[in-house]
Amino acid sequence: MRINFELVMRIGYARVSTVDQHLELQLGVLKKAGCEKIYLEKISGAQRQRPELLRLLDQLRPDDTVIVWKLDRLARSTRDLLEITDAIMTAKAAFQSLSEPWANTTTHAGKMIMTVFAGIAEFERDLIRERTGAGRVAAQARGVQFGRPKKLNHEQRLLVLRLLQEGKSVGEIAKTFKVHGATIYRLIDTVQKDA
Repeated sequence: MRINFELVMRIGYARVSTVDQHLELQLGVLKKAGCEKIYLEKISGAQRQRPELLRLLDQLRPDDTVIVWKLDRLARSTRDLLEITDAIMTAKAAFQSLSEPWANTTTHAGKMIMTVFAGIAEFERDLIRERTGAGRVAAQARGVQFGRPKKLNHEQRLLVLRLLQEGKSVGEIAKTFKVHGATIYRLIDTVQKDA
């Protein structure tokens, strides 16, 4: 595969958390690293929707390299870092942190380390999912019910059914119990299915 070096870019991303913080240090380091274009952002790293980062990711081309001064400028958590680097890799671009040499997908070792991190994160998500599922089963065994509370308790449902048998309209019953008519219709459907 032949790479058109005129199109390949080293793209910097610099971020500070507040308006009164300065970007000069990051800008100097990124320019020295050969970044031809630098996206600047003054926003908390905890924000998931960062306009300049989203613009950078949207404009990435194959073989571009995204460069940051430090990892914490790009992401505040391992999960965020992995999601962002995954977006970079999906665009067939590379990623490099100047302060953390191991976070460099332009090298084989860096790719391996990022792959290991991604595997650990996936393992962690699976463990959380498994623990959550086990906790849910245990809670259900104790009688805990999940989901929204029912609009009508058992006695109210029995009364609704009696009122329907007496010829009251769904609208009247819904108004009496201060529920939507759909609640009454769902109860009717449930009774009909159980019959």
